[in-house]
Amino acid sequence: MNWISNYVRPKINSLFSRREVPENLWTKCPECGTMLFHRELAGNLNVCSSCDHHMAINPRDRFTSLFDGGIFTEVKVPEPPADPLHFRDQKKYPDRLKAAQKASGEREAMLVAEGEIGRTPIVAAAQDFSFMAGSMGLYVGNAILAGAERAVKLKRPFVLFSAAGGARMQEGILSLMQMPRTTVAVQLLKEAGLPYVVVLTHPTTGGVTASYAMLGDVQIAEPNALIGFAGARVIEQTIREKLPEGFQRAEYLLDHGMLDRVTHRKSMREELITILRMLMGLSPAVKGDLPPPGDLAVAADAK
Repeated sequence: MNWISNYVRPKINSLFSRREVPENLWTKCPECGTMLFHRELAGNLNVCSSCDHHMAINPRDRFTSLFDGGIFTEVKVPEPPADPLHFRDQKKYPDRLKAAQKASGEREAMLVAEGEIGRTPIVAAAQDFSFMAGSMGLYVGNAILAGAERAVKLKRPFVLFSAAGGARMQEGILSLMQMPRTTVAVQLLKEAGLPYVVVLTHPTTGGVTASYAMLGDVQIAEPNALIGFAGARVIEQTIREKLPEGFQRAEYLLDHGMLDRVTHRKSMREELITILRMLMGLSPAVKGDLPPPGDLAVAADAK
């Protein structure tokens, strides 16, 4: 046995060999191209520290950064029929759902939860754009209705974070029927005298914009979020005119009276606390007394 070849050399090689780096440690900003370390990005709420571009954030991470201590309880949503139209294109609809569930780790495109922000009890719902582009189907309609009914039962305000490419074509007319259904859900809140606040995130388009996303008592948007019904190219081809700079972006809509606020994601929690307490007739929150939200960077490491 050669002691140097069989023991010493492998030991030295193991010490100096190049270790494989996991692929998900760095994220490239789609706006400026800066490479961002995953902990830094998570701690900054998925906002680029170089150009301030707001990247997508999934509902669980959003709620962790929103609720006091990152603590929230999910609201049960009634399960719709799995494949009501037996739809098939290149794949069967159930297969698309399974692929989306595996990729996102979520049951469907919307998460509904209840908890407190700044000691203010609320019910909140958030769409997940990574789940089939956050498309509005039967489950999303059920989720908004469940969230509104829970808010009415508990006498809490309802906050909704929208992010969608529109209706879900695999559910056809049933998907379009969620527009009036969600409008009824919003009406339940209004009849109960409860605030309904919408935060429009990038992108919010199609039938979602034409229904519950634009019916809030207060309309807030994240910076540079794309918000509209039809695409800019379709509009240009229809009216045969060049659209203005920044058309369908949050800042443009704010200037033209379609939004009340454009708020940075890192300031959203404090903004919502102030607005909700004002609408509920509560005294202003005492800044030093507010419990902190959850640590998103720690949550990201725990996954």
